[in-house]
Amino acid sequence: MRKILLLVVVACGFQMQAQTNSDLLKHYEGYYKQMRLQGDVQGIINAMTHLNVLSPSEARQDTLAYIYMSEGKYVQALNTIGVVKMSTDSDIAVEVKAVSLKAVKRPKLAIEHFNEMFKREQNPLVAYELAELNMQTNMQAEAQKHIDYGIANSEADMKKAFYETQSPYEVPLKSAFMYLNALATYNKDKKANIDAAVDILDSILKEAPNFNLVQLTKTELLRQKQVMQAQAAQDKK
Repeated sequence: MRKILLLVVVACGFQMQAQTNSDLLKHYEGYYKQMRLQGDVQGIINAMTHLNVLSPSEARQDTLAYIYMSEGKYVQALNTIGVVKMSTDSDIAVEVKAVSLKAVKRPKLAIEHFNEMFKREQNPLVAYELAELNMQTNMQAEAQKHIDYGIANSEADMKKAFYETQSPYEVPLKSAFMYLNALATYNKDKKANIDAAVDILDSILKEAPNFNLVQLTKTELLRQKQVMQAQAAQDKK
């Protein structure tokens, strides 16, 4: 009799737990919808976290990580989704890992995931990220490969934003790739290639006269050239 009573109690407990979880899921699903309507990002994060705890799924985890990334909370995004490259990662997961790792200054790891993005869908915008990251990690041949791809495949309506000025601005994506090409040319020989790099920068300014970073770089390269010439003249004396 006691055994039967114990089984009944346990069975009732499981049933109540199932009902409780079901009720909580409905509650947080409704809460999530309401937070989306109100545009309350922290509320959306809270709701998605509860939903993922109550009923874990890859889609919910990926969505939560993407929201963190979109809000600039890159560490939280990576804590949610991890940093390891996995063949089963969704497209969202790959993007979150790539963008977040770049943001927290882990370029070598970021390259792995941007490479996966590019493998799944070749895209000049992703190629730009790869070119830039490979230059940062001194992988010049890889960087040049993506620069060449970007120059050849950038379309007229593709833009790249820059933020070094007080007011952000956009330039044609092809001009941005040409800027990287000027830097790559200069890096190959920082003494002999100044003029070649400046020529590229001049051609960029004809197409994108608002490209402030190009003008700053040109000014710096010409300054370096003057210093070298002055030093050479001094050495002759």
